[in-house]
Amino acid sequence: MKQFFILILLGILIIPLKAQLYFPPLDSNQWDTISPSSLGWCPERIDSLYNFLENKNTKAFILLKDGKIVLEKYFGDQTDSSPWYWASAGKSLTAFLVGLAQQDEYLSITDTTSKYLGTGWTSCTLEQENAITIEHQLSMTTGLDDGVEDVYCTDKSCLLYKAEAGTRWAYHNGPYTLLDSVVQKASGKNLNLYLTQKLKITTGMDGFFVKQDYNNVFLSTARSMARYGLLILNKGNWDGNQILSDTSYFSQMLNSSQDLNPSYGYLWWLNGKSGFMIPGSQFVFPGSFSPNAPDDMVAAMGKNGQFLNVVPSENLVFIRMGEAPDNSLVPFLMNDQIWQYLNELNCPASIIPVSWEDFFPGVFPNPVKEILYFDEQINSEDFGYSLYNSIGQLVDSNTFLKPVNVSGFPDGLYYLVLSNGLKNYSQLIIKE
Repeated sequence: MKQFFILILLGILIIPLKAQLYFPPLDSNQWDTISPSSLGWCPERIDSLYNFLENKNTKAFILLKDGKIVLEKYFGDQTDSSPWYWASAGKSLTAFLVGLAQQDEYLSITDTTSKYLGTGWTSCTLEQENAITIEHQLSMTTGLDDGVEDVYCTDKSCLLYKAEAGTRWAYHNGPYTLLDSVVQKASGKNLNLYLTQKLKITTGMDGFFVKQDYNNVFLSTARSMARYGLLILNKGNWDGNQILSDTSYFSQMLNSSQDLNPSYGYLWWLNGKSGFMIPGSQFVFPGSFSPNAPDDMVAAMGKNGQFLNVVPSENLVFIRMGEAPDNSLVPFLMNDQIWQYLNELNCPASIIPVSWEDFFPGVFPNPVKEILYFDEQINSEDFGYSLYNSIGQLVDSNTFLKPVNVSGFPDGLYYLVLSNGLKNYSQLIIKE
């Protein structure tokens, strides 16, 4: 019996335990670090990552492991005290604030939006308007027309009926922006005041919302975005202080909010789902939006590559701020390219057998202007390809691989699928 208990004890001891998260102090800019070499990362591969980031007009990059800083790099005149805009990555902050407002019993996400904005905030009929709830705004399913001239416009003349609420997913900024007004009307507090009371004081974040045309744009330092990522990694708990105690809402926020676009929660992007949609399109692309990232990664993403990626299975957070040559509202490709570099940080990798999956996507250049080529290591006779545009139309295909002339195609996002009859491999392509 004694030996039995010893074996059980040994079994418990050798089970790998998830590292406890570190939290930086609230009143200081100090932040504990981890050496990249302790994780087995090669300096030259870190340099390759930094070169890629610099070439993509990055301003700041931070990677946290177990809450501690492993990588932190600033480019140009950016520093750890320089503010930068979050663009649509700030949607994730609004989602969190809505959860806090529900927790404070200021609102319920099942309430109609009209309860806080009054009737006539859209150009819909009263019945159509009253069918729109806060949850529809959070999940991008208001049914309002995203084909209007200005998708950022929050005037009633811009908010037109397209479909019944809950039946159509569309990345539409106008209805989202009005969530800020809902929070302010419900709480009776200015958006920045509510943010300060609920998040800045409790996490040590800096930053503020500023009004730009119709938008409320959040600006902060890179480390503040990293602090927010750490809060999300720890399920709304900051170093023992459960800031968002509504665990049901938190779970809803980071899980598929509807069946139309399974890769979208409450203003958060979710990896590892069966399919995803992109802004301006009603086509559901199969697979993950970031195939090189872990399946449990959740992301806040904004124009010009404002990224916050959180990976619970690896206790990892990374943020990227800056400009980008890709002018899309949600630069999926760049986010996935960063993961390609992160996946190569371990060394030595030469002892790991290379498979076709290891070097896919073997397509270049990307972005492409004229000719798209396939890596010579891929047996061109074993694989065929299909190329789809952003609305899901097949624009080119072949039963074997050959250079693809895309010079006559309109600029924008395309979806490339390679198949050998047994497996499919996919990659987003940018035509510019």
